[in-house]
Amino acid sequence: QVQLVESGGGLVQAGESLTLSCTASGLSADDYALGWFRQAPGKEHEAISCIDWNGRRTWYEDSVKGRFTISRDNAKNTVYLQMNDLKPDDTAMYYCGALEADLMTLCTVVGMGRGLGYWGQGTQVTVSS
Repeated sequence: QVQLVESGGGLVQAGESLTLSCTASGLSADDYALGWFRQAPGKEHEAISCIDWNGRRTWYEDSVKGRFTISRDNAKNTVYLQMNDLKPDDTAMYYCGALEADLMTLCTVVGMGRGLGYWGQGTQVTVSS
């Protein structure tokens, strides 16, 4: 049984940092692109960042470029999202996903909510102004 478990969310003030982690079990992470997605109240899911199987290629949504950094440790079956200079607009539930495909397929084609890939239950990030 495949499970993805996110952690690291919390309540921070604008300008502060958080690091999210997502650990996968039941699959070999180095066969999968991994990514982070978020959903704010009343909004659709959006892709934030994805990373390919060996960590050499990454993709970021424009609003987080230069502030967020995705990385992975395949030995630990874990993907991370370092989030710096957080803004109130970053407030959302953050989810990680895994897809046995290219990172662009995960982030820009498949995304969440289509019944493809594997997804965690989410971790809440709240940024106060």
